[in-house]
Amino acid sequence: MKRRESVKWIGLLGLSFFAPIKIAGAVLYNGCKICKEAWIGLSKFNASRYQFRYIEPTLNLPKVFLYGDSISIGYTEYVRASLENKADVMRLHVNGNSSHNLVNNMEVFKKALFQPYLKDGWNFEWDVIHFNVGLHDLKYLADNKLNKEAGIQVSSLEVYESNLNNIISYLKNTYPKAKLIFATTTPVPDGAEGRFAGDAKKYNKVALKVLKNHSDIIINDLYTFSIPLQKTYAEGPGNVHYQSEGSRQQGIQTAKIISEILEIEPVACPSVENINAKFKAYESQ
Repeated sequence: MKRRESVKWIGLLGLSFFAPIKIAGAVLYNGCKICKEAWIGLSKFNASRYQFRYIEPTLNLPKVFLYGDSISIGYTEYVRASLENKADVMRLHVNGNSSHNLVNNMEVFKKALFQPYLKDGWNFEWDVIHFNVGLHDLKYLADNKLNKEAGIQVSSLEVYESNLNNIISYLKNTYPKAKLIFATTTPVPDGAEGRFAGDAKKYNKVALKVLKNHSDIIINDLYTFSIPLQKTYAEGPGNVHYQSEGSRQQGIQTAKIISEILEIEPVACPSVENINAKFKAYESQ
């Protein structure tokens, strides 16, 4: 038994003499109704979309948090499937949007679900936080709509760099025990609405510059990994999103990076058809 697991069990057994039911609920989170209700109340997606369903924490499994935009929403379920029974994989309750939003989104998530903000809520610590911002930073908006001709860019390179430094400081100070993984921003194709091809490379260059000062942060280079995927699995010409098999490949790659940090073996990821069947079954309830 690993040292961390043995310490948890010793603590559980010792405290159970005083409050077995309460401790069992707090540590095992077995049917934590208040946690599930808080989760559902966080977002309109959480009660209806499979990727945003409530994940019950499991005793002694590592806790992994995914932060990202719609690209990460696409690969979330494939990360979970690749780490099934190996780690609890939770994700942000909404689209993560730009670097301006990360700290606030993380604070909302924390205060909604964790003790002491939620009585009898979660009290574990993240083992891994996998995060990405960038695709929403480089876009151009006019009247809150994508428009690269008349719009204004959400974050200049300078602002993006400053925000990344603030994000890293926040994550390290708030979650000092978590291993951090930064995923580079996936490519922008020619003809993308509201975005210029080549900008992802520029923003990743800034991100890598920032990360040079943080050798402890692991890099998941989804930009390079996704270049061939975009050619084969793009949802359409000029679309920054991926068909399901593209997301599946990104999820397998992300799970591989996470599993190396946690020193666990991922499992074979099910097919797109298998995962889609689960989506349909859940969302038809």
